[in-house]
Amino acid sequence: MWRSLRPIGRSAASGGYRRYAWTEADADCRLWFRMQAEARRLDVETDRNGNQWAWLGDPTAGDAVVTGSHLDSVPDGGAYDGPLGVVSSFAALDELRSRGVSFKRPLAIVNFGDEEGARFGLACVGSRLTAGRLTKEQAYELRDATGTSLPQAMEAAGYDPSGIGPDPERLARIGAFVELHVEQGRALDLSGDPVGIASSIWPHGRWRYDFAGEANHAGTTRLVDRRDPMLTYAETVLTARREAELAGAVATFGKIAVEPNGVNAIPSLVRGWLDARAADQDSLDTVIAGIEKAAQEHASRQGVDLTVVRESFTPVVEFSHALRDELSRILGDRAAGKVPVLGTGAGHDAGILSESIPTAMLFVRNPTGVSHSPAESAAEDDCVAGVLALADVLEELACR
Repeated sequence: MWRSLRPIGRSAASGGYRRYAWTEADADCRLWFRMQAEARRLDVETDRNGNQWAWLGDPTAGDAVVTGSHLDSVPDGGAYDGPLGVVSSFAALDELRSRGVSFKRPLAIVNFGDEEGARFGLACVGSRLTAGRLTKEQAYELRDATGTSLPQAMEAAGYDPSGIGPDPERLARIGAFVELHVEQGRALDLSGDPVGIASSIWPHGRWRYDFAGEANHAGTTRLVDRRDPMLTYAETVLTARREAELAGAVATFGKIAVEPNGVNAIPSLVRGWLDARAADQDSLDTVIAGIEKAAQEHASRQGVDLTVVRESFTPVVEFSHALRDELSRILGDRAAGKVPVLGTGAGHDAGILSESIPTAMLFVRNPTGVSHSPAESAAEDDCVAGVLALADVLEELACR
């Protein structure tokens, strides 16, 4: 499975992946998912929001156990973020069948669409729509860098966007969702454990900072006469780092757009996107307030206008304590010891669905802690440990 999936959407230049929603690479990933499901005699369907489901048993019976993740990527992302969860889900099913178990509840493997938000700027679009956390009207307003809207992209890929929106009937049929994911950090590497359980997801959001100045000649305009938004932007980036350090949080300006974007021109507009996350809401509020206050002060001194827009936000996610404790019991019994429980600053489909259904997450050790990069990795032995852990969980939840 890993060998067949690995080439899809891979950039020869960077070695990373460019599997963006509703593109040719996305279509190839969806075909791969369908072929894997059909090879295992699973019934495949694509829901109204573009998520793929592979079912063992009656989808309408209720109290289903669902696992899976996503196959799309960030720009030049790694091979494991998302795909490891999908590949491991199919492998866990193979393991359960080799054990000869009987399923007492329906089982499904899911590939959620557009989890990374690389094309339209909003993460977890497929699960947000399903859970009613993103309205049809809001989704129709999403556009990529070329101006193509989400419905236009879906239509171009052969899907009907007219039915997108909340899917409460589907969610009502799910009793539990367990997502396996490569760890996006080094907690397991430091503890020496191959597999861990998620406790919660930090509150996080994305803010757009628009710094508007005045375009002018880079060679003839005196420094004192400039209204240079790039200078204000740079000072704001440094402020974000300081505020995050003080609060024990993380804050990153990772995307920027400049107008007119000329080497010999002072910019008229610098637009930067801030990603900020913290262990609790008060800490995150402190970081965001500190960054915006300092940015406004820098802008005022330099004659630059500043507009700040919150583009997305997800509050702290506490995974189902009962399901989390059940995973701890299952894996602790099998491993004859405690399995580490750890928080994460990364968002996931499991977090989006947590308000609607019981959800939990398993993490597989990442020896470098690097993620969203071609350097993302996991050892084969640890991946196998993740598959066996997921199989143990699914056996307990769906077969007993």
